[in-house]
Amino acid sequence: MLVDSHCHLDFADFDTDRSELLARARAKGVQTMVTISTRIKKFPHIVAIAESDPNIWCSVGTHPHNAHEEPDTTMADLIALSQHPKCVAIGEAGLDYHYDKSPRDVADHVFRVQIAAARETGLPLVIHARDADDDMIAVLRDEMGKGAFPAVLHCFSSGAELARVGVELGLMVSFSGILTFKNSEDIRAIAKSVPMDRLLVETDAPYLAPPPYRGKRNEPAYVAETAKVLADVKGVSADEMARVTTENFFRVFTKAKRPEAGA
Repeated sequence: MLVDSHCHLDFADFDTDRSELLARARAKGVQTMVTISTRIKKFPHIVAIAESDPNIWCSVGTHPHNAHEEPDTTMADLIALSQHPKCVAIGEAGLDYHYDKSPRDVADHVFRVQIAAARETGLPLVIHARDADDDMIAVLRDEMGKGAFPAVLHCFSSGAELARVGVELGLMVSFSGILTFKNSEDIRAIAKSVPMDRLLVETDAPYLAPPPYRGKRNEPAYVAETAKVLADVKGVSADEMARVTTENFFRVFTKAKRPEAGA
């Protein structure tokens, strides 16, 4: 069994064949998926997708690209929405200095509100970090000092120091198709250093398809390719990596239920 811990099944890219891609995922052993929120205003649509299948879960939150659209969301708002039975995480939230689509002070505020919601609810915070390592480290250390919260550094493509600090602070580190790219030797080196009990795999679909699907639309089935490469990096079998990342997922995403036998 595999888990795609981060995909975007609500995106229009999947509107024409969502049922078929779910079947393809299950044929590859991907039994559980989390469709991740990028805008709180789209939460009803995201929840509807999660409700359509017993093994699809979702998060609630605001992506840093969209922080300027939802700057006034409160911790109470997030907590109330997160009570939905299918909502298993907060986010994705964080800092993105590559595109800088939201003012940095606004993104920082929206990020910290979502951290507070994760701390209060105990749901894992799904963290987006791009070209913002120093500030991300500073925020995480500051906020952990106020009280621990579970979190995942999703689609890890940052530097070794952020990975090291993340592990030090108790975070999970999730690897996407980026791990499989030919020029990602540095990311594979970081993955090798992350303890087995902190590893997750994801697609971030529809983005970042791994070989042999590079350049095409990504989908949950392809998380199997990332897991194979991660297994090679860690020197274990693909079956062992599937087992480990699945156990890690359910240990952190405690609200998600395991698939029933034969599902």
